Amino acid sequence: METRDISQVLLEQNAEYRSLYEQHRSLEGRLEELSSRLYLSDSEKVEEVTLKKKKLALKDKMQAMRNQHHG
Repeated sequence: METRDISQVLLEQNAEYRSLYEQHRSLEGRLEELSSRLYLSDSEKVEEVTLKKKKLALKDKMQAMRNQHHG
């Protein structure tokens, strides 16, 4: 099964995976909003770094769940 297929199955059947996915998308939206600005305040720069770290951690958790589901 391909990663995309596994992700779809998990989105449909696993509430934890779905929650992680929704959080990841939410962070992605906020990061896009921040990146569209010409200048970021110091607090926005800190927020951007923090959001990137959280997004990566979510991505890692989702990948681990896909790996577990696959094998």
